[in-house]
Amino acid sequence: MSKEMQELQKQWHSMVQSIHSNSNVVAFMNSRVGQYLDDHPFVALSLLMFIAVSAIPVAFFLIFVVTTAIMACIGVVVMEGVVIAIGGITLLCVLCGLGALSLGVSGVLSVCYIVLSTLVNYWYASRGQIRKQEVNGSLPQKSPSALDLSANNGKNE
Repeated sequence: MSKEMQELQKQWHSMVQSIHSNSNVVAFMNSRVGQYLDDHPFVALSLLMFIAVSAIPVAFFLIFVVTTAIMACIGVVVMEGVVIAIGGITLLCVLCGLGALSLGVSGVLSVCYIVLSTLVNYWYASRGQIRKQEVNGSLPQKSPSALDLSANNGKNE
């Protein structure tokens, strides 16, 4: 590997180590929820996506609630209940949609991760095999295909 890649790998490793050595992270990972999320990475990714995507709508809803509460203090008590109920129903619909979206995105990301890791593993395995053959002084030989074998069988009969 190049020196830049090794340096980047060392920085990444030290960052991950600092996160894993944090006492709050250790306490969370030792809890039942942390153990469950560690055993189910798709659920953890879905939960992370849902929290990240739903932060802005929840913040807007809280601003909306504070604004309507101020209006209620001025004298619009009945209107506040109706407006907050409509806002709550709207927030529920938005969060349900974002939940479905986060499941879809985390599913796509999981599939991409599996495909890319398989390709990288295949690439490193084939590179290692070629290097072993170069060290032994032999070149990779092609194995006969199924079509060639069936053609040979036809000639023998």
